Amino acid sequence: MSRIGHFLRRTYQRWKQDTLSQSDFRPSFSILKLSLMAVFIGVAAALVALLLYGMISFVTNLAFRQQISFAFVVPALHTSTWAILLAPLVGGLLVGLMARYGTERIRGHGIPEALEAILFRKSKMMLKVAILKPLSAAIAIGTGGPFGAEGPIIVTGGAVGSLFGQMFYLTSMERRTLLVAGACAGMAATFGTPIAATLLAVELLLFELRPRSTIPVAIACFVADALRASLLGPGALFPVDVQFDLTLPVFGMAVVCGFLAGLLATLLTALVYRAEDMFHKLPVHWMWWPLIGAVAVSIGGCIEPQALGVGYDVIGKLLTGQIVGVAILVFMLVKSLMWIIYLGSGTSGGVLAPLLALGAGLGGLESMVFPGHGSLLWPLLGMGAILAGVMRLPFTSILFALELTHNASALPALLVACTTAYGVSVFLMKRSILTEKIARRGFDIFREYSVDRLEHIPVKDVMTTDMLTVSGNLTVRELADRYFGADQKYRAFPVVDDSGGLLNVVNRQDVAQWLKDDPTGACRLADLVDKEPVIALPGESCQSVAVRAAVEKLDRVPVVAADRRTLLGMVTRYDLLKPYTHYHHEEKVRERFFRNKPVV
Repeated sequence: MSRIGHFLRRTYQRWKQDTLSQSDFRPSFSILKLSLMAVFIGVAAALVALLLYGMISFVTNLAFRQQISFAFVVPALHTSTWAILLAPLVGGLLVGLMARYGTERIRGHGIPEALEAILFRKSKMMLKVAILKPLSAAIAIGTGGPFGAEGPIIVTGGAVGSLFGQMFYLTSMERRTLLVAGACAGMAATFGTPIAATLLAVELLLFELRPRSTIPVAIACFVADALRASLLGPGALFPVDVQFDLTLPVFGMAVVCGFLAGLLATLLTALVYRAEDMFHKLPVHWMWWPLIGAVAVSIGGCIEPQALGVGYDVIGKLLTGQIVGVAILVFMLVKSLMWIIYLGSGTSGGVLAPLLALGAGLGGLESMVFPGHGSLLWPLLGMGAILAGVMRLPFTSILFALELTHNASALPALLVACTTAYGVSVFLMKRSILTEKIARRGFDIFREYSVDRLEHIPVKDVMTTDMLTVSGNLTVRELADRYFGADQKYRAFPVVDDSGGLLNVVNRQDVAQWLKDDPTGACRLADLVDKEPVIALPGESCQSVAVRAAVEKLDRVPVVAADRRTLLGMVTRYDLLKPYTHYHHEEKVRERFFRNKPVV
């Protein structure tokens, strides 16, 4: 048995050295562990989605029908005016009380809170967030709030993943993977969009693109979506069973559609935070803000009852052309004002469903002007484009619209519209609706990612080979007098044995400590230095060596051959920054090769 164990250990070490150190990726067995955990998180996220839908239906029935039932109902149907006026006010009051005496983290649409936990709180979320967030969202939405369930589901699923991870010995990065897996699985369970949910992780939540994170997230999303079909029903949420024949003029109009969606996205985002600023100026505690914001919901609900609640039924009607003309305009104005004011008040609710409704409404208005395909193509394009503009997640938005409708024929036009809206948003807005709140709390998030230049360059290309070594036979006093005097040339020196093999590196601090312990300095260096030096191999990337130097608090690291003794050079902190000169040249220096005259 010991021989088998020894063989397995040797095989693993050989695989780790030969495969992992030279691989395009850095796989490890933690992927298997996290993938197994992701299965349970996907199941939990699907159950949480089912529970939240049930709570929303229960509150909606109680508030607008005065009956106890978990059946899905639309607030606009068979509802008295008194219920429309009073239900949002009661909901706003309850949400404010829950935020004040429960936790303030239930306020808002939830994704900024998930980002903040990922980036600044080691991916740790509290148990009461997992309990109070869905409860507060069910109350806010069930009493007529113009929100969707996806934001609270994302936060709650993320909290479930984080809490699950906190029960095990995991690194912060592994816990992040589980948090994101729970959040995205919640989205997949809500909308039946596992691919878009996985892309949400890649484009927004993970802040990396590595197998260790994307594989568990994808597994959790698949599991949640598979269970959704059994728990909430199969099929697309908003099926559009039309085959679109796209022509060049249609693509041109898709650009216009994306441009208008980008403008609307910019306007909506600015107005949401303008409303939030106005609430901050009120001379009352923020606990009362949701109650004040709910007044807009009551008034708007009386004007246009279809604007109340999640509005999935209205989105379906817009996508199939059942609402046209002035009715669309009235719905969009009322829905947007209700959403802007109520969300700005700090209540609990999601942003995706309102944006889908407003985007589909914009497309419905465009279908009155744009020729071709009646009223079906443009609501679909508007729905995806406004998501790309508001959230700045172009590929998530494209796949989201595709999975919501199961209409692949519109995919090329979706690509055009969503990319255009994304570009308009990038030029017109400093931050998206997902990151502005975090920035206001003092945390800036840079959304552009690229491969670290230090990963590209091996240490052998930047190391210094012109170095001075000292013999291990020198005494400490001799070393101090010869090499650390007034004319000291280097800050540290590699110590070698009689055969030239590296022993370690000594610096002024080492010498000072040795002389403090023994003022005579009679001991040989070979007897004092640690025989396990921190080293670098010539083929290692500058990034891995920079991390090693930072962890060990070293100014320089010796570079040795494969035998780990033969000294080849030294790499300093300055050397490790040299790859960024290549970055500067690639980004800033423009070249015209026919004249080959660089222009800066």
